[in-house]
Amino acid sequence: MKNKLLLTIVIAFIRFTTNAQWTAVNTGLTAVNVGTLAVSGTDIFAGTNTGGVFLSTNNGGVWTAVNTGLTSSIVTSLAISGTNLFAGTQVGGVFLSTNNGSTWTAVNTGLTGTNCMALAVSGTDIFAGINLAGAFLSTNNGGTWTAVNTGLTSPQVRSFAISGTNIFAGTSGGGVFLSANNGSTWTAVNTGLTDLSILGLAVNGTDIFAGTNTGGVFLSTNNGGAWTAVNTGLANLSVNRFAISGTNIFAGTAGGVFLSVNNGIIWIPVNTGLTSLNVKSFAISGTNIFAGTQTGGVFMRPLSEMITATGINETGSDNSYITVYPNPFSSSTSVTTTTELKNADLTIYDILGQEIRRVKNFSGQEIKLQRDNLPSGVYFLQLIEDSKVISVGKILIID
Repeated sequence: MKNKLLLTIVIAFIRFTTNAQWTAVNTGLTAVNVGTLAVSGTDIFAGTNTGGVFLSTNNGGVWTAVNTGLTSSIVTSLAISGTNLFAGTQVGGVFLSTNNGSTWTAVNTGLTGTNCMALAVSGTDIFAGINLAGAFLSTNNGGTWTAVNTGLTSPQVRSFAISGTNIFAGTSGGGVFLSANNGSTWTAVNTGLTDLSILGLAVNGTDIFAGTNTGGVFLSTNNGGAWTAVNTGLANLSVNRFAISGTNIFAGTAGGVFLSVNNGIIWIPVNTGLTSLNVKSFAISGTNIFAGTQTGGVFMRPLSEMITATGINETGSDNSYITVYPNPFSSSTSVTTTTELKNADLTIYDILGQEIRRVKNFSGQEIKLQRDNLPSGVYFLQLIEDSKVISVGKILIID
């Protein structure tokens, strides 16, 4: 028995339960179209489409409008640099607060437009994406701005992402651009992108994720040199924003929130409790994730409800929902569930997220998988019952 336990590896799975859900946290929030969120210490800021900026100092329990000096109520982006809080607005350009939102001052010297669609911080530098005017850089906390558009062929910058010394700009119609010299020059990096309307960008280690208007999520593992669509399980392909917590990636779409625990290979909907599915923004504060929506305000959910710690567990551990034994395997393996399934589907994907096999409409608690002609390597499993993803995980085939 001891040897068997040592050889038995239970893959890391997420199981979704009905009692875990998002909770609306909107007390005091008089504008419910929340397009941007930002966290500064224990404070959370929400930028809205009609009510300016709101601040919560108690984890979203209560919100207070903090708009003194803010002459535009349409806040499209927020960014924090030390004790400085920047707000990008649709008609007033960029505003700066040095006192946690209590008062704001317009900082637009050098900007040739007033519709700021994106903000990003790189060290002590601030980047602003101005609609129809391109990218601007400030090296003095917004005191002055300089256009940095050489090579940037699309003037509609909707998002930024910083990866070390590399700066990525997502544009509407021009795809993704990369600058390796602080914005002095830009190069289009669109190989593999089938949708050049970029809504959101995110960096996860050495990987870059791009959310597009109609094409879903694309992943680049080589600084934008090439992109691959990673949309398995993503039921809505209009991807507004991302949030990253460790190895877990959240995508906010026009159809809700999706979670991937394997770098985008498989996405799982995590929407229970959301009454507005058009998710426009994210923020992670402590152990909670916040989602800003188009019509429902802000929702909060503990990360622990959606994330199961990855790792290798022995048979019989409390968090095992599916057991695969043996795993790794060379010829065949058995998948066993802790509960009886009815008319479930088990799908196998390769590391590129391509479906390679599906077992349909099986019932019971055990199914045997044959290797057949599959090459050795890592594969991912997805278990669906009643049109809902209830588990995902990985297996290893060896020679």
